[in-house]
Amino acid sequence: MCQNCPQPQGFLAELIDSGLLIDTGVDGLYGRSGLFEEVIARFDDLITRHGGQDGAEIVRFPPAMSRKHFEKSGYLKSFPQLAGTVHSFAGDERAHAQLLHNVADGVDWTDGQISTEVVLTPAACYPLYPVVAKRGPLKTEGALFDLQSYCFRHEPSKDPARMQLFRMREYVRFGTPEQVTEFRATWLDRGQAMMASLGVPLNLDVANDPFFGRAGRMLANNQRDQRLKFELLIPIESEEKPTACLSFNYHQDHFGTTWGIETAAGETAHTACVGFGMERVALALFKHHGYDVERWPASVRNVLWP
Repeated sequence: MCQNCPQPQGFLAELIDSGLLIDTGVDGLYGRSGLFEEVIARFDDLITRHGGQDGAEIVRFPPAMSRKHFEKSGYLKSFPQLAGTVHSFAGDERAHAQLLHNVADGVDWTDGQISTEVVLTPAACYPLYPVVAKRGPLKTEGALFDLQSYCFRHEPSKDPARMQLFRMREYVRFGTPEQVTEFRATWLDRGQAMMASLGVPLNLDVANDPFFGRAGRMLANNQRDQRLKFELLIPIESEEKPTACLSFNYHQDHFGTTWGIETAAGETAHTACVGFGMERVALALFKHHGYDVERWPASVRNVLWP
């Protein structure tokens, strides 16, 4: 750990002092304790109890995806500031010797690195779209998937709820506009009821993604105007700026057009998803109920440990 770096303050310091999070010396990169993982596992089970009856196909991808698929997805057009790429050494012995010399001198040693065929997954659903496209047209009832993955976004922060590597659980719906908007409407109700059962303060609001640049501001305004994204907000680090813990997104035909996904009728498929920030929900529970889960309200314990 960096001895001269600013020490964690506030809620983050409490989480580290209590042993729930483990400081690595990098903002937004933390180890998790067994208790922290237990709370996440209990919340994961709660999600399944609410959504498992829908018959989603369960898919689990690793926290990396094809670079070619990543490039085609359009993520770099909208969020270049958040992307994480994977590079590796590709030099000869002389380049290796220079690399070791640079490491020993404490200077940049990455000049000899080249991009690999994988990038870090930015959202759990991104590896799914090319897989669905490869299967051909959807069935009449469309398709529904249950995903979970570690995801990466390059936004180092002292806010413990804004991690660089975090887990995202998602249900992703493919189908006609009517099918996917009904799915999102169902989860808007389910999500609020589910989180209300956990005894945390919450607020549902229209939102937008953090699009990059001047064009991104226009996209963000359009997203809000069309009410394509809602977030369930819970105060964690700040009462004034509560944290998005669940998101409900209607992508229209964006991914269907990008990947050539069609409905059974031959029309471009629409998609929607509900996303659960697993670490964020755990942090919200510790923030509002304390660090001793045995002393959490009985009503909350009965929901998480039925």
